[in-house]
Amino acid sequence: MNGASILVVGAGAIGGVTAAMMAEAGVRVAVLDADEEHVARMREPGLQIDDLGEEKRVRLEAHADPATLDGTFDFALVTLKAPHLESALGPLVERDLVDTFVSLGNGLVQDRIVGIVGEGNMIWGVVEWGATNLGPGHLARTTRGPFVIGEPDGEVRDRTRRLAEALGTVDGANVTGNIRGQVWSKLLVNSAFSGLGAVSGLLYEEVVADPAGREAVLAVWREGHDVGMAQNLRLEDVLGVPANALVVRGSEDQARADAALEIAMRQAGATKASMLQDLERGLKTEVDVINGAVVEKGREYGVETPLNARVVEMMHAMERGERRPGRDVFEELRLLA
Repeated sequence: MNGASILVVGAGAIGGVTAAMMAEAGVRVAVLDADEEHVARMREPGLQIDDLGEEKRVRLEAHADPATLDGTFDFALVTLKAPHLESALGPLVERDLVDTFVSLGNGLVQDRIVGIVGEGNMIWGVVEWGATNLGPGHLARTTRGPFVIGEPDGEVRDRTRRLAEALGTVDGANVTGNIRGQVWSKLLVNSAFSGLGAVSGLLYEEVVADPAGREAVLAVWREGHDVGMAQNLRLEDVLGVPANALVVRGSEDQARADAALEIAMRQAGATKASMLQDLERGLKTEVDVINGAVVEKGREYGVETPLNARVVEMMHAMERGERRPGRDVFEELRLLA
């Protein structure tokens, strides 16, 4: 390995699996997570990973308090939920423990992280594989796919290559000069598949298998795609397909979209939305930085986003316990398409 030292901030499904895989490959890695029971189990007997049918246990250097961290780190992989960014990253910045922060969470949070860690101290990234939190000390990786990382100015630096080498030990890592376009393409995945998976209570592939769900997914995707185009972003391939392959404006586009959905679901169909996992655990979701980000940018650029706005409303109602996830949401969304 290149000797890079890694701090994983947030050992949920993605962060925990990433830390375990890197540690197994010989990367110098530590974990920071606020859940003390989870931290204790990562230390002893070790984090239990169900890795696509293969079970393993990996002992990790894990901390619940940043004050107990020993030494500094080349990179901090930020896989936290949006509501916890300030409280987790602030102490790391105050103690100057990290050279470069890497945003790997869901949603449009990059500017928010920059506001905490400072300009020039962050690499952007997206995760194209899925994982599930099964409880303290127990995670599962459910789908395969690479990390995609890049500098916000499009340059490729030595730190970018070093990070890609470390992340590549998990399931491959690609470096792009267009990370802004890649992040928006991933936001389309999260807003359409994760958003609708959460409000329906279904896996990605189950949403797509439902005719009304498929129609709703494509309509939510189209809204987000139009907002990306309004920003003059060059959207990148995601889940193995071009971003525009899932844009349906008439019957002539349906066959292309169906074929693209089949490819995408082979890669990510077994994914259980992280927002659904949050709902099931009684936690606040990240809908405001996912579907809400599409709505906010749409308003800024004059693009209407009624389906994304309705998903935000549904999710908040579910967070408050006023309704439950279910397939009935699809018909409700179809009326807005």
